[in-house]
Amino acid sequence: MWLFVAIGSYFINAGVYVADKFLLSKRIHSSIVYAFYVGIWSIFNFVILIFDPFVPTLKWLAIDLSAGALFLFTMVFWYKALHQSEATRVVPIVGSLVPMFSLLFSTIFLGISLTKQEAVAFAILALGGALISVRRTKLYLPSWVFRRVHEILGSIHARYRPTQRLIQNSIISSFFFAAYYILMKYIYVHQPFIGSFVWSRLGTFLAVLAILLVPKWRQAIIAYRHDSSRQTNIFFFLAVRIAAAIAFIGLNWAISLGEVAMINVLQGTQYLFLLIIVLILSVRYPKIYKEELGGDVMFQKIAGVILVSLGLYLLV
Repeated sequence: MWLFVAIGSYFINAGVYVADKFLLSKRIHSSIVYAFYVGIWSIFNFVILIFDPFVPTLKWLAIDLSAGALFLFTMVFWYKALHQSEATRVVPIVGSLVPMFSLLFSTIFLGISLTKQEAVAFAILALGGALISVRRTKLYLPSWVFRRVHEILGSIHARYRPTQRLIQNSIISSFFFAAYYILMKYIYVHQPFIGSFVWSRLGTFLAVLAILLVPKWRQAIIAYRHDSSRQTNIFFFLAVRIAAAIAFIGLNWAISLGEVAMINVLQGTQYLFLLIIVLILSVRYPKIYKEELGGDVMFQKIAGVILVSLGLYLLV
């Protein structure tokens, strides 16, 4: 069950990430502002408690709230990375790193180890996801490698700083995404799914309110609120957030049922969905969405899709 729930959630997330990239590029240019307006809706999750009323102890309440605050912190770095590059580059970078961190954290903190078949499936899915994610495979000359290492170790040229920031934000968000998923898995083992999920979302809401305590961030949020073009974006934004909420709940449910590392490595399917969506949009709206469609790139993507399919077969 968790396998199909996770894949369905990743399918929805692929569309959400494309929409998020559009909003961050064309409408909201601040990751803090965007994270604020995304997180503020977390309070409405309390409606779900009607289906399974639950009040945690003070100890577990503190853990639940901490998990929610960690999620918002993660979102800020995720939106920073997404704002700096196209979705087809950022999503695979983060998606390739999260399973690695999740596997490490699962082994250390949860004592979970994969079976031989799961380990093989994990490796195949990771490799397939990497092939889908990178733009094209090139054989770099040793002199080029030496020059790039020198630039990284020495003073980095200005034209490389955006890439450096992208990598930094991607690594940070990947690390905390994995930490959040592992913490939520720990919570779901000891608490009811609906109750713990809702109380963790309260932690996100409280963290959002804390953003307002920083004058610079508060001014940016107020400035966007008074933007005359905001009203034209609100319905699209709400539709995206509803879709994101459905995917988020589904993914958390899958985490409560299965192993975190295996669920995260399934993001290879998300790359495939993302690639299809972007390719369709790039053909229909070439001025807004662009994607490299060369034969070598497509051959590499197809090879990645085959590996992802093989990995899923081994899991099933």
